[in-house]
Amino acid sequence: MSSDTSTKKMGLVGLTVLVAVNMMGSGIIMLPASLAQVGAISMLSWVVTALGAMCIAYTFAKCGAFCKRSGGMSAYAEEAHGKSSFFISSYTYYVCLVISCVAIAVSAVGYIKPFMPWLDTPMHTFFGVCAVLILTMVANFGGPKITGQISAFTVWGIILPVLGLSVIGWWWFDPQTFMSAWNPHHDTTMHSVSSGIALTLWAFLGIESAGANSDAVENPERNVPLAVLFGTGFAAVIYIASTGVIQGIIPNAELAASTAPFGLVFSHMFNPTVGNIVTLAAVIACIGSLLGWQFTNAQVSKAAADEGLFPKIFAKTNKAGAPIAGMLIMLVAELALAMMTISPDLINQFNALLNLAVFINMVPYILSMTGLEVMLRKNMVTPKQYRLGAVVGTLAVIYSIYGVYACGATAVFGGTILTLFGYIFYGFIAARDTKPEVKAN
Repeated sequence: MSSDTSTKKMGLVGLTVLVAVNMMGSGIIMLPASLAQVGAISMLSWVVTALGAMCIAYTFAKCGAFCKRSGGMSAYAEEAHGKSSFFISSYTYYVCLVISCVAIAVSAVGYIKPFMPWLDTPMHTFFGVCAVLILTMVANFGGPKITGQISAFTVWGIILPVLGLSVIGWWWFDPQTFMSAWNPHHDTTMHSVSSGIALTLWAFLGIESAGANSDAVENPERNVPLAVLFGTGFAAVIYIASTGVIQGIIPNAELAASTAPFGLVFSHMFNPTVGNIVTLAAVIACIGSLLGWQFTNAQVSKAAADEGLFPKIFAKTNKAGAPIAGMLIMLVAELALAMMTISPDLINQFNALLNLAVFINMVPYILSMTGLEVMLRKNMVTPKQYRLGAVVGTLAVIYSIYGVYACGATAVFGGTILTLFGYIFYGFIAARDTKPEVKAN
């Protein structure tokens, strides 16, 4: 009976592919244009981020193996920092996903522009972003089954072009074009690498979910950490290859100004028709990714409401299991953020949202990963296992702090204020749950 059950579980190769595919969503879709503003020297940022992301992925895989409670990162954070960190992790992750959804919607509008040139003005771009956010939110009212089916299909709209470019793009690669784009602003290597860190880290956000499938995996203690490392490494190779080859095909100034870089490069490689097909596929991928992230955020707020940490309205669901009230509140926040970040330049708007999202996301990352050593001691692992987990976990936290620094002063300033508002909200929750020690007269 047990052997029959084990044959139905996922092996190392299957889990590795799953981790890589889950990571390679719409995160990379605008990055070639953003990285072109730094230059081809941003390849070094990819290397640093790949190493940091592997440390983060390994740390989350170990946290997931030792902490079986529901709550994900929030539960890991509570292991070391207490109940308030459960709330702050949930709150900042929720805020991060709101920002990320707006950034993905901006990416979608950027790729729609070749088909609708009138979206070129800031206000028209804003209306386009609002339309995408509303469309995907309404689509989520059908519940998790429909959302999952759509997202699983549409994600290939960006994965296939990125994989294809990584393999066949080298036939069009021009070393001279790449080298002329190496350091267009003549900045120091350290400054250039730091400028690209937040951009490259954005592509790996979501890595915290990499170890969430341990119950369906053969020999999870061995296979989950290995699959996380191999899957993250594979995604990193594809990211580096695709952004590297595109910088050797498209002149840097043209690439930096593009709102649909993958459509542009396929137009250069083949013809405008192929470029338009890739652009349309990327739009579909953005829509599917946005569907998934909006539903994920609705579930995050619902789980927090079920724990009594968010208002009860976030926990109410319709017959299909969709928390519509919470979704509508999230939509209002997204539309407000889209309005506050209106910019004459779509790339600048995307970069501002990206930096803010990365900073906010580092708060639950750091809180949760610092809980690993507590979990290692609670589970009485061997000294060798403890040293490995502690060293890799510490490196992951140090890299995350570096990611905060790389986001820039504006993102850190705004993100800190948003985080501090969370403590105001938690003060009300803590007061509500506190029983008076002395009876009032």
